[in-house]
Amino acid sequence: MKATWEKIEKNVGVLEVEVDAEQVNSALDKAFKKVVKEVNVPGFRKGKVPRFIFEARFGVESLYRDAINIILPDAYMEAVKQTGIEPVDRPDIDFDEFAKDKPFVFKAKVTVKPEVTLGEYKGIEIPEKSSEVTEEEIAQELERMRNLHAELIVLEEGTAEKGDIAVISYEGFVDGQPFEGNKAERHSLELGSGTFVPGFEDQVIGMAKGEQKDVTITFPENYHAEHLAGKEAVFKVQLLDIKRKKLPDLDDEFAKDVSEFETLEEYKQDIEKTIRERKIKENERAVESAVIEKAAAASEVDIPPVMIETETERMLQEFENRLRLQGMNLELYYRYSGQDEEKLREQLKADAEKRVRNRLVLEAIADAENVTVSEEDVEEELKSLSDIYKQPPEELRKLMEKNGGLEDLKYDLRIRKTVKLLVENSKPVPEVA
Repeated sequence: MKATWEKIEKNVGVLEVEVDAEQVNSALDKAFKKVVKEVNVPGFRKGKVPRFIFEARFGVESLYRDAINIILPDAYMEAVKQTGIEPVDRPDIDFDEFAKDKPFVFKAKVTVKPEVTLGEYKGIEIPEKSSEVTEEEIAQELERMRNLHAELIVLEEGTAEKGDIAVISYEGFVDGQPFEGNKAERHSLELGSGTFVPGFEDQVIGMAKGEQKDVTITFPENYHAEHLAGKEAVFKVQLLDIKRKKLPDLDDEFAKDVSEFETLEEYKQDIEKTIRERKIKENERAVESAVIEKAAAASEVDIPPVMIETETERMLQEFENRLRLQGMNLELYYRYSGQDEEKLREQLKADAEKRVRNRLVLEAIADAENVTVSEEDVEEELKSLSDIYKQPPEELRKLMEKNGGLEDLKYDLRIRKTVKLLVENSKPVPEVA
């Protein structure tokens, strides 16, 4: 088999493939064995018609379609391998003639992975963030834990204050008409939490138990439900109960109740350690994101639209999977958000392009720096995954080899090593206050 590649524009070219006559005849033999099982010819059992009788009755041309379908996939993949191109979309295949005892020539118009012109990717300046923990951050965490373990006391008198849990029933109207999701019974709302539309909670503050009140708000212009965006609504609200938090004292007893430590001081030290470790990890991720973004911004690449479309589709699937974990689906999301698939795809498109660009640039850097993944790298990663999935590394390897996941693992490791290279060659600079 012969294959040639000619680029005709940007990231598009023509792959011309010539399959020899021997392969054509072999494909015709396979096609006959497939077709003859379904053919009825008087005097012969199904599947037992001799080849010469079949061709005399139906013509060898009746096998051509199946033979072409047998040849094309393998011939195309072999041609891709021979020429070293990297297709990013399905080929558009065309041919003039297919005949027994003759070579089969076809052309495939193919969109390939674009070339990247790398900019400067070493010595990238990255603001150096501090991982120091302030007393204020420790105090905020302590206050969060106090609120989490607060006792709720139902007030028999008095008015609702910021921080209280207001148990309310409400019904909303726009232009005098109810709308979807406009009502609830005995809903618990923490006043000041910002859970409801701006202005709603502020008007509940000051209400007394049993009081009824009309609360007027205006939905934000960017409200997720477009049919309500910018509209004024009136909610008929009844305050059924007021629950006030009684915060525990900040002492050693509190530390014993909420942690494994005996004293408040030990607990505070542990909080400081936890916050510092979290900051270190966040800073590491921030540095990685920054070097990738800056390396991508410094590079030039003309991304084929199909790559962005494919990535958008992948992101849409990821989003749908996350919704399912929350007990939702896309249909419900569209209904409650006021969006449709076209608008959601448009939102995802910018991030999809960014993902593709970053990936292409990282691949180009990996090639330029000859970044490789050793068998030791793979073994080490399999051991780490073994701890997570509670399976022996050798079992994980077998599973990945079976479903193609091992190559994906090697790809991920190569990209991670490339990001590490960028980080190691970056230049930390003081963060501007």
